[in-house]
Amino acid sequence: MEDIEYLQKLDKDIIWHPFTQMKDWIRQTPTIITEGRDCFIKDINGKWYIDGISSMWVNIHGHNKKEINEAITKQLEKIAHSTLLGLANEPSILLAEKLIMLISGKLNKVFYSDNGSTAVEVALKMAFQYWQHRGIKGKTAFVSLKNAYHGDTLGAISVGAIDIFHEAFKPLMFNVFNAPSPYCYRCELGFNRASCDIACIDELEGIFKRHGREICALIVEPMIQCAGGMIVAPSGYLSAIRQLCTRYDILLIADEVATGFGRTGRMFACEHEAVVPDIMCLSKGITGGYLPLAVTVATEDIYRAFLGEYEELKTFFHGHSYTGNQIGCAAAISCIELFEKDSTLNKLAGKVELLNRWAEEVKGCRAVGDVRTIGLMAGVELVMDKDTKRPYPFEQKMGWQICLDVRRRGVFLRPLGNIIVIMPPLAISEENLKVMLEHIMTSILEVTK
Repeated sequence: MEDIEYLQKLDKDIIWHPFTQMKDWIRQTPTIITEGRDCFIKDINGKWYIDGISSMWVNIHGHNKKEINEAITKQLEKIAHSTLLGLANEPSILLAEKLIMLISGKLNKVFYSDNGSTAVEVALKMAFQYWQHRGIKGKTAFVSLKNAYHGDTLGAISVGAIDIFHEAFKPLMFNVFNAPSPYCYRCELGFNRASCDIACIDELEGIFKRHGREICALIVEPMIQCAGGMIVAPSGYLSAIRQLCTRYDILLIADEVATGFGRTGRMFACEHEAVVPDIMCLSKGITGGYLPLAVTVATEDIYRAFLGEYEELKTFFHGHSYTGNQIGCAAAISCIELFEKDSTLNKLAGKVELLNRWAEEVKGCRAVGDVRTIGLMAGVELVMDKDTKRPYPFEQKMGWQICLDVRRRGVFLRPLGNIIVIMPPLAISEENLKVMLEHIMTSILEVTK
């Protein structure tokens, strides 16, 4: 017990946790995780929890997956890492081939980096420099959606639009045009979804009309804005965006960092509306939750804009020390192969149906204003008043209260303010999914009564 208390004290004394108010943290007893199996994680005291957010949306096939373990071990017996600057390596080549086959024939150039933020940073720089190399110097601006979250590097936060995350850094950010978010429950245009005809698309086109000659790219999270509040776009929204970008000669960047690899029920969210972006960003689930790895995939047209003689300086001057790391790529290859071996996507139907049925039921709770789902992802929005949609005060930390209560019941969740986020590993069994949802329902009822 002394060892546990020592670790807990040491954590409070020396570790600065991400997205965490440390004054609150040091008042609590840290939950220290020591082991993972399937959809469960175990703390240092021996208690098991259902991993309801896939260890921050990264775990796909469950913890301690035998096949991924073996792929990593096999690669370690050869080499852990060699640079991709001036050298190539086998795992990065084979993974790139698999990704291109999964995505689209049009997206066929793979650039490696380390995480979702850097994948987006790469995409922004590619899009910007593409137009410069084509001699169109005026196209230097970006468009993103309100409630957007694309990561935490300076470029990524510039195209983000969540004040709580981004406001403090505005002096460091470049200017971006922000279009309305497809947040139908709280439509900023004052429309009702049943009759609006996706009016936010008209607002986006207005920006394109006024500033199209300045805009190099639009960046979106396809189908669902995750960190912005699990906001699911209405049907037809994504395809309409693609059409507008094509019409106004603006590149479309699809940030599939959180939505890729089966999260929405399709391998990639863009597939729901047969949309092919000009650039796609992938990370999180790419290695099955094992190692940091990211890719930015571009079209042949974008790639060719960077080709030239050495002295022309058209080279894409961007890279990372661990770009194309062999162990990460080996894990990612195994992760992709498991989709076919375990029939991961085919087995989702029953789980998605179970989640959707539960969503309809939990909507009846007095404190639940809206429930948004797509695939095996859900967001439960808590409100003080269903009629007025009045949210709980920030200082009441209602989302956190519910997540801490459900943790005591054996489920780990992490909220987004008043939004309860549900995103378990795709491999979770229907039985465990049902148990998790029952506990969440109980905690919502108990804490808000």
